[in-house]
Amino acid sequence: MSDPSLTILPETANDAQAIERLHERTFGPGRFVLSAYRLREHIEHRLDLSFTARIGTLLVGSVRQLPICIGDTPALLLGPLTVEPPFRSRGVGRALLDRALEDAKAQGQRLVVLVGDEAYYSRVGFRAIPKGRADMPGPVDHRRLLVRELVDGAFDGVEGMIRPDWTCACEAS
Repeated sequence: MSDPSLTILPETANDAQAIERLHERTFGPGRFVLSAYRLREHIEHRLDLSFTARIGTLLVGSVRQLPICIGDTPALLLGPLTVEPPFRSRGVGRALLDRALEDAKAQGQRLVVLVGDEAYYSRVGFRAIPKGRADMPGPVDHRRLLVRELVDGAFDGVEGMIRPDWTCACEAS
């Protein structure tokens, strides 16, 4: 159950340094070799679909989403989702996920992809992408490549390489 003093807010540019320190503490330097980080090197996450979790003024969690394509199909890549260790198992991650997915759907997004633990993310509707349907640049454990349809049937017939969605990058500039 989440803390009643927990506040989920859209990320702002002013949050970047605190979030980077949170990522350093929770994921360490090895995070930069992961396939998902390779995508993040090429395109910025969407502030309007990325969120922070705070208890009072203390930042205790963060989730980001960035525009990608699976083949030619637009989607979002969710992550990283991170929560300060003392605040885990208190509903912070779930509150961040719920807000991120709700706002993505409200903005007309149809698919969200992530690399993560299916046992955890299946609780909010993610499922494994069948091997061969989608791939990421660099090595990835295909059992951890997950998708969530925000619109029923949105993943039907979708396949291909996961890459940054350059159209969104051009629109944002």
